[in-house]
Amino acid sequence: MDANGYHEPVLAAEIPDLLVRMPGVYVDGTLGGGGHSRRILEELFRKGFGGQSLLIGIDQDDRALEAAGKRLASFEGNIVLVKGNFGDLRSIVLRVCRERQMAPSLAGMLLDLGVSSAQIDSPERGFSYLHHGPLDMRMDSETVRSAADIVNTMSERELANLFFRYGEEPRSRSIARDIVEYRDRQGPILRTETLAGLIRQREPRQDRVIRTLSRIFQAVRIEVNHELDVLAAALEESAAMLSPGGRLAIISYHSLEDRMVKCFFATRARSDWGPRGVGLREPVRKAEFRIVTRKPVSAGEQEISSNPRARSARLRILEKLAEGEADDLT
Repeated sequence: MDANGYHEPVLAAEIPDLLVRMPGVYVDGTLGGGGHSRRILEELFRKGFGGQSLLIGIDQDDRALEAAGKRLASFEGNIVLVKGNFGDLRSIVLRVCRERQMAPSLAGMLLDLGVSSAQIDSPERGFSYLHHGPLDMRMDSETVRSAADIVNTMSERELANLFFRYGEEPRSRSIARDIVEYRDRQGPILRTETLAGLIRQREPRQDRVIRTLSRIFQAVRIEVNHELDVLAAALEESAAMLSPGGRLAIISYHSLEDRMVKCFFATRARSDWGPRGVGLREPVRKAEFRIVTRKPVSAGEQEISSNPRARSARLRILEKLAEGEADDLT
């Protein structure tokens, strides 16, 4: 962990090897402390691409941008750090590339989804049930709605749907009922330990309660930050902006994200042969992408032992085909 509380990023060896294939514009849409960006920049220079390349780092968190700026200071001429959301990828890339007089076409794009260790380990950010703190969970402190707003204003039905949809929690209804009853009896839930305490009362078994706590806090965090909507927009925009041979790398940590990425990649790497039963000689639309990782790349035991967060990481990579190339999934 560095002085700013950022661990070595997950799959740090695999990302530069699989992502950096040519010079050009690279985007780290989840900059964090700059660990992945530094590895990408080092690989660009190692391969002789550094002088022709630019890395755009995007993050909503002011602290992350400050930490990354220090970590990447030696690459000052090759980086632009932007406060923003990777869901606004297109507008950010167009603006930066216009300023730098570069074509807004991406050689590589990385998204490391989820919450950084620095955010989780900061009690005042309210992301974790492991720490006592305000029920916040905002990745961008300027976001209007906090976790407390959601937990205290949603109806019992809305909370149950939220916990089931974004947390895949089987006891979503009973937990939602406990929350509403607590609100009616004792007032608003404003602290992480209060919400965690309600969940612990519902499930006394330690082996089960950790999973339940993780699911509920995950569901609320996703709602606060609109994470799945932002991911859907970023997938579309990044695929549209890739250069031929450019690659899109996504690291996900839970099944909702990974399922979205897997389905998006599969759809983009498959030609459209029209309605079933119609014997076409040529597809209506040829696939423009290929899946580089037929199975997701996972961390090895050595990395997991030093960075437990890597245990659930799944890396998938999509590549834009050059004109005339074919790599169709049927």
